[in-house]
Amino acid sequence: MTKNLETARHPETLKRVCIEPLTRVEGHGKVTLLLDEDDHVKQARLHIVEFRGFEKFIQGRPYWELPVLVQRLCGICPVSHHLAAAKACDRLIGVDRLTPTAEKVRRLMHLGQVLQSHALHFFHLSSPDLLFGIDDAVAHRNIVGVIRDHPEIAMEGVLLRKFGQEVIRVTSGKRVHGTGALPGGVNKNVSLEERDFLLADIDRIVDWAEKGVQLIKRIILTRADFHYRFANVDANTLSLVSPDGGFELYDGGLRARGPQGETLFDHADDQGYAELLHEEIKSWSYMKFPFIVALGPEKGWYRVGPLARVNNCERFHTPLAEQERQDFAAAGEGRPLQAALTTHWARMIELLHCAEAIRELLADPDLQGTDLRREGELQTTGIGVLEAPRGTLFHHYEIDSDGLVTRANLIVSTTNNNQAMNESIRRVAADDLDGHALTEPLLNRIEVAIRAYDPCLSCATHAIGQMPLELELLDAEGRRIGRLVRHADGSIDA
Repeated sequence: MTKNLETARHPETLKRVCIEPLTRVEGHGKVTLLLDEDDHVKQARLHIVEFRGFEKFIQGRPYWELPVLVQRLCGICPVSHHLAAAKACDRLIGVDRLTPTAEKVRRLMHLGQVLQSHALHFFHLSSPDLLFGIDDAVAHRNIVGVIRDHPEIAMEGVLLRKFGQEVIRVTSGKRVHGTGALPGGVNKNVSLEERDFLLADIDRIVDWAEKGVQLIKRIILTRADFHYRFANVDANTLSLVSPDGGFELYDGGLRARGPQGETLFDHADDQGYAELLHEEIKSWSYMKFPFIVALGPEKGWYRVGPLARVNNCERFHTPLAEQERQDFAAAGEGRPLQAALTTHWARMIELLHCAEAIRELLADPDLQGTDLRREGELQTTGIGVLEAPRGTLFHHYEIDSDGLVTRANLIVSTTNNNQAMNESIRRVAADDLDGHALTEPLLNRIEVAIRAYDPCLSCATHAIGQMPLELELLDAEGRRIGRLVRHADGSIDA
């Protein structure tokens, strides 16, 4: 049924419903539905309607600027881009292993980033749907309603995010767009005073994180029949894993599994990602569609992010998160959980792991080390891969002999999830909307499916070749006085 939605015939004869803008997500996007006269949904698509172009305008810049420059892609997950670019730059200067202090400071920074991002998404953006139900009145189904009806939950979400931002400040110098990582290492360690500042709150942070897991687990299991059905699409999964198959955010090998949990490839070197993954272009979106080469574009699309990572890994090294992972795995009864809303459960297990891992790292004396950076010989290609809050993130740079960028390719987490998000909204359209008169609560179900992926639409937009573009010039009264259209084939209509 989902395939029929994608291949609507004669779209000019169908009714068009547009959900624009998508709410409670980062960036700008829309969903279009095409319906026949009986309200049967014939097509459902997620469109990314903004364009950033970072890959193009960093060309010609010196490579050492990249960790600071590319994080301006986003104000929500800048640390992920900062560190992925730094890892790529490590390779550009011939460094494949950091000093213990540099690696642990970076890992601490990354744990703070994932913790604060997950707290923001779960408590501020998604909790209204989860606490009140996705069909609740729109005037109540928002963060103001959460603050009024569940003030303790709202406050814990705020303070969890604040703690994550303090970890980022301590390790990178600023809460947003810091400068801690540089090619070959870091520019500061964590002082004893800074360590003690974070230690003062860490036990409470772990407790709140554990409460968050229990909250989402209770929500999911209370209506398991609905939550396991909603936006349930069988997807391949991709993530990094540690050498022993454990959960990993900062470094590791690439693992891909099929919808039943079967291994597609395992512990693959991230430096060879381009042989494993390709990207497809479609004319109706500024976001590309990655796929696993061995399966092709039709069957090779995949999911990344919390749901993929928790399904893919065999263990967490922190005890509380590992116990929760076991409960999560048991709920799948031998196969990976695939329903979109179970992503929130996985997300909160990851948040708990981050809190535990921060507590462990703060006890490591290497954080106070003074050996911060290594150097090597300049290379022409550098690839940096890590797990951003939303999923696997690739930064790939090529430079000339002067150290200037000649080519850049970024495959961000939301791009990796592009087809999975489209498949999820088609499943919702087929299961919940097809043949019904559309109402706000029904349309919100489309947004709920997208929000489960926590998409960062600003990060995900870039173009290759000729992309369609429409420009309109309006006068002060809003009347159109000029229009220019460039089609996907490059032709232009005035």
